[in-house]
Amino acid sequence: MDVKKLIEEARKAKEKAYAEYSKFKVGAALLTKSGKIFTGVNVENASYGLTVCAERVAVFKAVSEGEREFLAIAVVSDSQEITPPCGACRQVLFEFSEDMDVIMANKDGKYEIMKLKDLMPKGFKLRGG
Repeated sequence: MDVKKLIEEARKAKEKAYAEYSKFKVGAALLTKSGKIFTGVNVENASYGLTVCAERVAVFKAVSEGEREFLAIAVVSDSQEITPPCGACRQVLFEFSEDMDVIMANKDGKYEIMKLKDLMPKGFKLRGG
């Protein structure tokens, strides 16, 4: 896994975010077991509850293309702080791979890596595995 490449793909994607209300752009790059990278950005809406996070956009794109096995996701924001995925994104990611690496980077490229299962202890699954 090339951490710096995933961070760079997420950073490039972030520039396409639709963050008209928060002005807080986020980009994600999801690495599949097959080696493909799917990117996503946050897409906001005037009805705030309809906003979708970058991580879920990347997952939905990957799943819609037939991918179900994920190795890692990089998340980059415009913040000086490292921004982890929100709870909803953690749950969506957990559905597919609790062992995936979550790479969280700030706007300057400083990053931290954690296993999803450590970010989402006792995560919820209906099926085994």
